[in-house]
Amino acid sequence: MKLSESRILTTHVGSLPRSGALLKMLLTLEQGGSVERDAFRAQVTADMVEIVRRQAEAGIDVAGDGELPRIGFSFYVKDRMTGFGGEAQRGTVTDFAKFPGYAALKMAALRGASNEEGDVTATASLYKMPEAQEAIRYDDALAAAKEEMVLFADGLAESGTADQFAETFVTAAAPGIISTTLLRAADNPAYETDRDYLFALAAELKKEYEYIVSQGHILQIDAPDLALERQIMFVDQPLDVFLERAALHVEALNAALADIPPEKTRLHVCWGNWDGPHIDDMELEPLLPIIYEAKVGALSIACANPRHQHEWRLFKTHKLPDRMALIPGVIDVTTNYLEHPQVVADRICQFVDAIGDRERVIAGCDCGFSTFAGWVMVPADVAWKKMEMLTEGARIASERLW
Repeated sequence: MKLSESRILTTHVGSLPRSGALLKMLLTLEQGGSVERDAFRAQVTADMVEIVRRQAEAGIDVAGDGELPRIGFSFYVKDRMTGFGGEAQRGTVTDFAKFPGYAALKMAALRGASNEEGDVTATASLYKMPEAQEAIRYDDALAAAKEEMVLFADGLAESGTADQFAETFVTAAAPGIISTTLLRAADNPAYETDRDYLFALAAELKKEYEYIVSQGHILQIDAPDLALERQIMFVDQPLDVFLERAALHVEALNAALADIPPEKTRLHVCWGNWDGPHIDDMELEPLLPIIYEAKVGALSIACANPRHQHEWRLFKTHKLPDRMALIPGVIDVTTNYLEHPQVVADRICQFVDAIGDRERVIAGCDCGFSTFAGWVMVPADVAWKKMEMLTEGARIASERLW
């Protein structure tokens, strides 16, 4: 993993804006319709060339494939594994119950969601997730994962930008977030307990993780469960119960990463990606000792949003392990306000001061810009401008620090 040896490097968290044409195809597939595969591949490639080019133009150092062929950052797993069916009875965040006005506003926006070309669409976030009803199995041929890597390679080649990036990364869902969203059916004969299901997921996802790394990319593990589930599955339980579950999720993740060098992997932790009050987000402090146990080379943590901006101070007293770098979010992906580059630089320098090592800080975003296809709070033109603010802020911070 490249570190900020001579200047602050920049990256993002994964999902990037999709075109209206690609959204239509993804939603058609999700709703059970058919899309001609060559046409789908051609559209993903066109989108890929665009988002790779835009990352290069914005000055991003560690670029990703934008999760373009996927319906969602975690939901995609149901399409790469067998054993899922029915409908999982998952709860939702407390913001909707505690702020009915916010809930009404958000639901009205979802019902009338429009893509950039003016076509009214549903969004993937409105769809129900299936549950694990029998033993889950990842496609041994890794067909979808391999196709995604080919599409990314084609995008890099056709855009002519591959040599402009220090590295590339590809995301994959953590076993924990799958276990808490694509829930284990109570009568699933394959798994007596959630622990059994969790470690079965780890064993199957291990195949995808290792393939991504084999293709020369940094693997990013998306694990919002490590913070978010406190206010969904564990909202009525003592904090210690949730922390015990979070530690179990890290244990399962480490099992899945056992054969991957830590420096090839980074872990993303957040409190969920929505523009709401986040009233019941838990504090980061009790989580740090747990996520420090993850066998990864870097931690990506949402730190730019108003609910968690203050937590940079924690890294002064809860020291980042020497084996890890930090990718703090210094750009909020849920607001259309453009962060001033000086603000971005200030945030970066705060983390450098807290950690005491400029080389182990890489500037990033809080989360993805479209974690589910069609679920967008920041339109593409603003998203790309935010990327520019990120790199300009990193440049200013580098001038201060070097």
